[in-house]
Amino acid sequence: MSPMPGVPVIAIDGPSASGKGTVASRVAAELGFHLLDSGALYRLTAVAALRAGVGFDDENALAPVAAGLDVRFAGGETWLAGENVSEAMRSELASVGASKVAVHGAVRAALLERQRAFREAPGLVADGRDMGSVVFPDAALKVFLTASVDIRAERRYKQLIEKGLSANLESLSQDLRERDERDRSRAHAPLVQLPDAILLDTSSMSADAAVRFVLDAWAQRKSK
Repeated sequence: MSPMPGVPVIAIDGPSASGKGTVASRVAAELGFHLLDSGALYRLTAVAALRAGVGFDDENALAPVAAGLDVRFAGGETWLAGENVSEAMRSELASVGASKVAVHGAVRAALLERQRAFREAPGLVADGRDMGSVVFPDAALKVFLTASVDIRAERRYKQLIEKGLSANLESLSQDLRERDERDRSRAHAPLVQLPDAILLDTSSMSADAAVRFVLDAWAQRKSK
């Protein structure tokens, strides 16, 4: 894939478990756009690091792990070095690891061009923490999607329980608070609502309503 600067991008940023992945995938499907789940690349870096015995605080060793990811997305599944890691990359360990490896500038630099390569016609919906601020600063529409910590913890809890996994609501809430702090305070590409991004708080909003909000915002942006 080669990046195409003239192709429109809808950038959806926000904290963990805010619902941006669900909204982004459904908006992309509605518009017939490509989809970039940037968090998947960081989770895969965490999974690959664990398997290689590389610590999440070892920036020098993590950078080549990120740069050398042998990744393939196909049929709704994710393959790493020929192995289906769809479940492994969605584990809490991989999710927490993604937040930890993402604080390193060398890791972010290694994944930057790989993310930009997803920009192909007719358009791209990209979700993450720095889609609008760093990866696609010229995005045609920027949305900052968020929700309260309690609501996000409840959503994550339900997801894990539905998958038959054990979960503790209080622990999940604490993990999210710590992750939010890491994302906001990191030196490289911190999580921030940009002045030109539309704020969308989904605390009391259904996924359907959130998707419609973004689609309506896109329609209005196109009509200008």
